[in-house]
Amino acid sequence: MELTDFLNTTRLRIQAEVADRIAAGDGPFPSEELVFAEVVMEHLEDAGLCDEPQVQHYEARVGNANLRMTGYALADDHSQLDIFVSLYLGTAKLQSVSAADVQTAGRQALQFLMNAARGKLGKVMDSSNPVYQLVMETEEHWKDIDQVRIFVITDGQSEKKRFSGAEIEGKLVAIEVMDIERLYRHSAAGKPRDEIAINFTETIGTALSCVYVPDQVADYDFALTALPGEVLRALYERYGQQLLEANVRSFLGVTGKHNKGIGVTLREEPEHFMAFNNGLVIVADEARFERTAQGEVGIAFMKGFQIVNGGQTTASIYFAKRRVPDVDLSRVRVPAKIIILRGAEEAGREKLISNISRFANSQNAVKNSDLSANRAFHVQLEKLANSTYLPDGVGRWFYERAAGSYNVLLAREGTTPARLRKLREAVPSSRKLSKNDVAKYIQTWRLLPHIVSLGGEKNFKAFMDELDEAPEIVPDPLSVSWYREMIAKALIFRTVHGKVKRMFPQGQANVAAYLVSVVASRLDGRVDFERIWSKQGISEEFLQLLLDWSHIVFQAMIERAGGKQIPEFAKKQECWEHVRQQDFPLPARLPTEISVS
Repeated sequence: MELTDFLNTTRLRIQAEVADRIAAGDGPFPSEELVFAEVVMEHLEDAGLCDEPQVQHYEARVGNANLRMTGYALADDHSQLDIFVSLYLGTAKLQSVSAADVQTAGRQALQFLMNAARGKLGKVMDSSNPVYQLVMETEEHWKDIDQVRIFVITDGQSEKKRFSGAEIEGKLVAIEVMDIERLYRHSAAGKPRDEIAINFTETIGTALSCVYVPDQVADYDFALTALPGEVLRALYERYGQQLLEANVRSFLGVTGKHNKGIGVTLREEPEHFMAFNNGLVIVADEARFERTAQGEVGIAFMKGFQIVNGGQTTASIYFAKRRVPDVDLSRVRVPAKIIILRGAEEAGREKLISNISRFANSQNAVKNSDLSANRAFHVQLEKLANSTYLPDGVGRWFYERAAGSYNVLLAREGTTPARLRKLREAVPSSRKLSKNDVAKYIQTWRLLPHIVSLGGEKNFKAFMDELDEAPEIVPDPLSVSWYREMIAKALIFRTVHGKVKRMFPQGQANVAAYLVSVVASRLDGRVDFERIWSKQGISEEFLQLLLDWSHIVFQAMIERAGGKQIPEFAKKQECWEHVRQQDFPLPARLPTEISVS
């Protein structure tokens, strides 16, 4: 598929998605621009380039400044904030986007950031605005934010993909472009790590001395080396979390015992860093070897560079230099084991990377649940989704066991507009389930809305950890009846969420999670899941009951939050204990999905 074909396929998908949402009366993003932004932001999340993004469009003028943003992603520890701003053309023909247009969009997002951080925006914004929560968090935690990335997302083609960063009030602020070409490279022709190429002869003036062990039998070659600390810092400054895409952990912050030790060594004994540190494990898709200035074998170039173990070390080096500029990285060397992949099959390469990451990560304990896509639960669920058809015998749900597999399905089988339309009718995106989705639906029904409120990744990990300890919480093997019941729970949650997000000024996702847990608590054993599965929806009577209860949930959360934002308070078990104690009356005439007793 060429770039122009990819653009047209993407455009058709966006238009179909808009039509689906309008027809269903669903979704907060009825415009093509915001649906495109949502698709790109989900891709960035799937690729491991950002935390869970939120699509929230905001546009205003404050003083002489024009403010605009399309979404955001804020790290749990508030150390990194990503702001997304769209530059949507909506044309079938590939068009160029000028650097000036990109910079204008970037400046508007930057104006939003600075007005929020300095407290100006919070004073003029209505607290019912969905963006208000981000504005308050940015103002409150501005001192904690180390990095800000502004992503300009566009369906045009930008010649320049990255702009030089600047330091603003002690924060490193960078502008990146996620244009249609970069999206194509990731989605149709490659993967994010393809973008990371390192030429050591240009960076340090010579090839990087190493011990090189080519292998005639295995599907990889092997090298041992020591990376200069300044090179590693510069790589993280440029690529950030993208450098660690294949790592099973994101940066855990500087407060952990291991990372504190790294900081101390860098400040007090940088020359001993290599002796004290376990080092990195790196994979690369390509490598070129040359002689060093001393005549030794050295690595001159690597492409598809990924750190699969040592993400904590890498980030700690970067942040140590950021926070204490006097740290002398010229005296720091970091031991590194490099695996150069030789297998031709992409699936084989990805499996090898996954296993390397799994077995190499030993500095901080990593459970098998961190690399769970191949777990029996997920494999069985994927098979059930692919083989269990709706009552019409045509449609089905799609379980995205591997991130991005739904888009792969559309690209592989939707090769013409007619085929794509037919495929989307059978498997629309509204029936796509991610691993985080499934964990959310199961956990809310298990009366754990406060865990769900921690966020998709944390809730998923909590679910998988518990599945390790108590596998009986789901049947083994999974049955068709269990699958249908799970889909019914998904339908309840999604219907509720689609309605409450228009009803309350904040915490809509939290209200939805808590409300479903209330239903599970009050009506356990009385809900006819098979009926919901057969109808692929709930009755108006059941919906009205849920909406009535949602007001009780919201008021209970507000009154106990004590001025805190609901999304923060909802993470506490205290919140759930308070909500579940409220009175949730049933109507005299029960909905058809609920039995009398």
